[in-house]
Amino acid sequence: MTKITPFLWFDHHAEEAARFYVSLFKNSRIVSASPMVVNFELNGQSFAALNGGPRFRFTEAVSFVVNCETQQEIDDYWSKLTADGGQPSMCGWLKDKYGLSWQVVPSNIGQLLQQPDREKQQRVTDALMKMRKIDVDTLVAAAR
Repeated sequence: MTKITPFLWFDHHAEEAARFYVSLFKNSRIVSASPMVVNFELNGQSFAALNGGPRFRFTEAVSFVVNCETQQEIDDYWSKLTADGGQPSMCGWLKDKYGLSWQVVPSNIGQLLQQPDREKQQRVTDALMKMRKIDVDTLVAAAR
């Protein structure tokens, strides 16, 4: 059993959202579903989703990071997560159609942003700050 399970509060689309997320990630599945709570896994990570009503909404204070190995992977997740009403933001952040925030980033984003050379670090940061969807080649070029 997972010790910590993210628990997501939806107005009334918990199962729809869970099915959407499961369709995006490999090794994912719906574990159980009732009218109130849906338990699901995304790439082996447990999640729970609640049909809790309109009282609470998602904010950018909580987001999920998707670490991607290639530009194609970034492009695919970005496209799918912003589809049907999702909203792109800046620096690899977006909100999906349910209002949940995601960061779709290259797996080496930390290495690119934590350059020992301060000038390189600033170039990467400046390049990133101009992006919505991340362009890995541009960040790598800035790090040179």
